[in-house]
Amino acid sequence: GKGLAHYQAWRQTYRGLMPDAYLDAQSPEESIRRAALLPDTTLVALEGARVVGFVCYGPEARELAGRPGASEIMALYLLREAQGRGLGRALMEAALRLLPHREVVLFALEGNERAIGFYRHMGFCLTGRELRQETGFGELVELEMLLTRPDGWEPQGEEDLR
Repeated sequence: GKGLAHYQAWRQTYRGLMPDAYLDAQSPEESIRRAALLPDTTLVALEGARVVGFVCYGPEARELAGRPGASEIMALYLLREAQGRGLGRALMEAALRLLPHREVVLFALEGNERAIGFYRHMGFCLTGRELRQETGFGELVELEMLLTRPDGWEPQGEEDLR
């Protein structure tokens, strides 16, 4: 389910954006293990019984985000065949409804213009902050994006999702 979708989406999305050797080192088993570590705060998009995308969100941003008092979108992946049909928007909107803070942070891989454009469309702005991570196969640079909700914004909570 989630792990295999994660593995396939990673390979489809990041070929050419991450070092090939790094991508090739990511086995399906590794992705399934990594997906198992994702918090329970994950929403999935299904086609039949198949997971074709997911969003993982954190009510409180991770420490490495360096944004206390913000929530975080940690991951949003869609398989290529599921893109362009509004599923990414639906997943993002559902996650945003569940996040308690006015500020929501996410990190987009430098060079992933498609994702950055999508996040801009959803109201996120580049802040100029970067996260740099040495992978052993080269450095990955992630760009911080921030959504600040309007004054007077109130979290809706889960009961409003039904």
